[in-house]
Order: sequence, then C-alpha cells, then structure tokens
Amino acid sequence: MTDPLTPVLTANWAQEGSWTLPAYVDQGGYRALKHAVTLDPNDVMQMVKDSGLRGRGGAGFPTGMKWGFLPPLADKPRYLVVNADESEPGTCKDIPLMLASPHTLVEGVIISAYAIRARQAFIYVRGEVLHVIRRLQQAVSDAYAAGYIGKDILGSGYDLEVVVHAGAGAYICGEETALLDSLEGRRGQPRLRPPFPAVAGLYASPTVINNVESIASVPAIVANGPEWFSSMGTEKSKGHVIYSLSGHVERPGQYEGPLGITLRELLELAGGIRAGHELKFWTPGGSSTPMLTKEHLDVPLDYEGMMGVGSMLGTRALQMFDDTTCVVRAVLRWTEFYKHESCGKCTPCREGTWWLVQLLERLEHGDGSVDDLDTLLDLCDNIAGRSFCALADGAVAPIMSSLKHFRDEYVAHFEHGGCPFDPAAATLFEAETATAGVGV
Repeated sequence: MTDPLTPVLTANWAQEGSWTLPAYVDQGGYRALKHAVTLDPNDVMQMVKDSGLRGRGGAGFPTGMKWGFLPPLADKPRYLVVNADESEPGTCKDIPLMLASPHTLVEGVIISAYAIRARQAFIYVRGEVLHVIRRLQQAVSDAYAAGYIGKDILGSGYDLEVVVHAGAGAYICGEETALLDSLEGRRGQPRLRPPFPAVAGLYASPTVINNVESIASVPAIVANGPEWFSSMGTEKSKGHVIYSLSGHVERPGQYEGPLGITLRELLELAGGIRAGHELKFWTPGGSSTPMLTKEHLDVPLDYEGMMGVGSMLGTRALQMFDDTTCVVRAVLRWTEFYKHESCGKCTPCREGTWWLVQLLERLEHGDGSVDDLDTLLDLCDNIAGRSFCALADGAVAPIMSSLKHFRDEYVAHFEHGGCPFDPAAATLFEAETATAGVGV
C-alpha cells in the first residue's frame, strides 16, 4: 500500500481553534505570503506552472497555464474569483477546508491575486452554508486587521480587496460563467463562449476563476517549492488532493492523499465497505462522472487513469454503493436532481433531462421495455455535448455508464413488473434473476 502522505491542506484540521488567525500563524501560516510579495509576480506564477498544479474543481486544467491566458495589462482591471459553490452530489472537500482552515484559502487568494496582478478578489460561497460564510468573513476581517489584505500589504506596495459573496444556492452557479452572472447580480446562467472569462469575465474584464482547493494549494507550493509539490502524485497528475469518501463505507470522511492512489488503498484507510456487504458500484468524481465497479478498484485515481477506464476524476467525490443498492433507483434519483437544477437556457438540457426522468420512472416501476433502453441511450446521445455547459453531460453520465455495466438490472425491472431488488435481502435479486435467466 502507498505510504500515507503527510497532510498538507488538512494538516491543522485537528488543531484546537484551527480556523483562527493565531492558530494558523502558529502553524506557519502567512509565511508563504511574506515570501511571495518579495518576488516578482511573474516568478510566483512560474512557480505554480512548474509545480504542475491542475484545477481541483473537476476539469483538471493546469492552473498556471490558465493564469497565463490573461491578456497583457491594459485599462481594464483584473479579477480573481474563487469558486466555492460546492454542489456536486457526493462532493465534500471545499466546505470542510473552509470551515476548518479558512486562512489557508485566504492566504492562497492573496498570493494568487498578487501573481496575476489582480487588485480585487471574490470568494463565491454557496448560500446554504451560512456557518462557512461567517467563518470566511471572520477570517477575511482578521486578515485585514493583520495587514495581510488591504493597502500596501506587508509594505510591498500591493493593494488588494477581498469580498466574500453568498450565492443563491443553484447547482448551475458552479459553472464558472453562470457564477459570474450571479456575482454580477443576474440570474445564474452559462454564457456563450468565446469570449472566455480570461478575456471578458467579471464586469467584462479579464478574470481568473479557480476552485477552492486549487487556490488553497498555492501557499504550500510557494513555501516548499514547485519541486516538492511535483514530487507527489504521478507523472502527469501532480500533488496532493482531498478525496471525499461517502456512502456504504465504514469510516466516511475526507482523506488527503497523492494523485494516483487507488480506491482499494483509500478503502483500507476508511475501514472498507460496511460489514457483511461488498462494493457494487462507485463514482470517482460525483454523480456527474461515469460510474465504475469493483473491477476498477486498482485503477489509479488520477486524471489519466480515470480517463483510461471511461470515467473522470472530477471532484474526487467517491460515493460507495454496496450490494443492497438498486442501480436503476440510484440513477433515477440523480437524474431528478439534474432535471431540477437545469437552468433551462438550452433546449437539450431543459427538455432532455425531463424526458430522461419520465423514461427512468417508467423503467423503475417495471413498465418499460427493451425499446425504452434504446430510446434512453438515443436521448443521452442527443443531449451530451449539445448544451451551453457541462450539466447535460453530467446528467447522462450515470445513465450511460449504468447501462454499460448493469443493463441486465434494467431488463430485470420490466421482466418482473417492478424493482425485483429487495434492499433488505441483497441476494433476492440474484436468486430471482437467475430463475429468469437474467444476471446481475
């Protein structure tokens, strides 16, 4: 098994009062900032590029390269926006990070804004997590009082204003351009691109948008050097990340480890699947990533490894489902979520998710047929890649992957006139379908 990684982002979570400024400073907090402001901003940006840090919000795009897309300095200001609208089902890494150590993010915001020469930064937080918003606001206020934010930071001549903004609680606002519309006071809906945010983002000005974990990783890179960071992980997926394990696992929670660790290794740390049961299927990056099975326990959890088996690393939201779970029912619940959260701007997503729910409901109740499975796949094919944002792609991912791995379970539903799977007796499905000539 891979040696456990010395915690970095989660290092101070167990410390008493870890969210306070004195506790953070005692652990070496803001030393990276003190070093960063003595460097040229271009040198800080180069450190992030050299580290190999890739976006931790799902897409995995190189962070330093994204910063480099900003056009040359001109009359328009530059903005840094932190996407803290964590809302992907199963994802729970950014909110615990902001709750346990908000100054890790705040220090990352200051250094990142300095590197891209932005003089205003926004942290866009999901509105429902009021306790996190208050903790972030207090952290920002304390950083102002300590001279880490505001005018002439640490005597460097650099000025920065930081705003914590509470979003309205819409899943679509996790999409970066919808987030910008919401931040500007409009209804959150994805924008047509180009222009891209790096050219015309917030208030039509050059804007960098990064996930919480991406920005929170910057202080450690500056403090320890890009070589230290890139020594962890794999050849193309560098560094440490937070994995969220939830569902039918003995010890659910957040586990920090290197990119490239396997689910089998993480399950060992988490005590394995709950007693008396075995893993049936799981998601590597939330419900919008294609599901995998126990056959994929040893696939490296990095961007290339997941792509190689037809899935995505996404937000590393590892949801575990054991042999008591009906796949059709789980997929229906996810699809209902995407139907509800569709902003309605584009027809394939607005109409397509509605029809997907109708078909899945029919199949779950045992009223479907083999033709419905073909229609379901045809619908998915007409939805994927045809919308303004990735919500539609995420909506069809669990459907297409479940049909790939568990088509027989769909067939069993209409052969038995309803769900043949009794959660209280996981073997009932196998016994009945074996009689009907349908395997799991």
